[in-house]
Amino acid sequence: MKRIALGFQHVLAMFGATVTVPLVVGYAIGLSMSEIAFLLQAVLLAMGVATLLQTFAGSRFPIVQGSSFAFIPGLIAVGSGMGLAAVEGALIIGGVIEAATGALGLIGKLKKLFSPIVTGVTIMLIGFSLADVAVQYSFNYFADPAGSSIVTSILVAALTFITTILVSLQGKGTLKAMPVIIGAVVGYVISIFLGLVDFSMMNQLSWFALPKLMPWGMPVFDVNAIIILLFAFMVSIIESVGDYHAISTIADLKIDDNKINRGIASEGFSCTLAGLFGACGTTSYSENIGLVALTKVSSVQVVQIGAVILVLLSMIPKFSGLLASIPAPVLGGLTTALYGMISITGLKLIKDKVELNDRNTLILASALVLGLGAPQLPAEFLSLFPKIISSILESGMAVGAITAILMDQLLKK
Repeated sequence: MKRIALGFQHVLAMFGATVTVPLVVGYAIGLSMSEIAFLLQAVLLAMGVATLLQTFAGSRFPIVQGSSFAFIPGLIAVGSGMGLAAVEGALIIGGVIEAATGALGLIGKLKKLFSPIVTGVTIMLIGFSLADVAVQYSFNYFADPAGSSIVTSILVAALTFITTILVSLQGKGTLKAMPVIIGAVVGYVISIFLGLVDFSMMNQLSWFALPKLMPWGMPVFDVNAIIILLFAFMVSIIESVGDYHAISTIADLKIDDNKINRGIASEGFSCTLAGLFGACGTTSYSENIGLVALTKVSSVQVVQIGAVILVLLSMIPKFSGLLASIPAPVLGGLTTALYGMISITGLKLIKDKVELNDRNTLILASALVLGLGAPQLPAEFLSLFPKIISSILESGMAVGAITAILMDQLLKK
């Protein structure tokens, strides 16, 4: 029972972030509540399976796999413009490429392109590119563009935000590791009293059902969609390599290139499965590495139990429906802090790892301006470019990453 309880704790630690990704994407691309419930069901299954693959066949570290925030801008861009079938196809192909990168032992060679300044500015742009989404959720823009619920929406978003940051700053022990979950619960309860929660869909969902393969139809393999998500895969790989080193240090486990390559191959294969399940991209979760450091429990079996719990939860549609009923303002309160923290993570990486001399400052400034500015180009102007170019220009993360990589390589010290 103790191992089950510890495994459930891992589920709780990753739950807030991994559920936020499909909720954010679902609202942004205009899915109905029932469709968001299906997306959540697929995500829970994909993350459980990915964690089992990572612990049994991948790096074999006690690492939980969850939905990656790096994929959100790309998933929204592809999902809203081309549909979720194109998301499926892009995840399948991107996963195959990531798996091949690990299986062929290419990680060490590719790491040379991703210096701290490239990684830092790319991570910063992920958070910046999502800023408008957090504000729109806070005002309930997607569900109520007329603004009839604006007062209650702002109240819910503000109380959710305040709760989340207070728990993060003042919480102790396990409580401190769950600010997103606690903030979501408080915001959800307040939303019920203010009439923002719709329970009607719950009656239509069964208690038990197996997730379906390709729930959004046959995958569409669009080159533009694949390229957009490849930049998210790039960030995910960089984050995961860092996580492998972190968990090896915390748990006192041996790490080598073989384990890293196996881990990345496993993550790529899991992303392909996520595409087939109709879910979101998967990556290693720093939240759970923090939990290992906090509890001093580094058992792989405990993480595997958590993965089985995720798979079981994916078979309860009413549970996914409950999650799908979380109002947008609650997400707004949560993501205001979360998206800001993503950008600050990139900033801290640059501060700690990059000397801010003239060269590096120029690279950073150029990548940020182009990464922030390109997505602001009018749609009618972007239509003048070939589709593959306009797709890249619409992604601030992609533009910033390309700019930083090219300048970093061309302006050699």
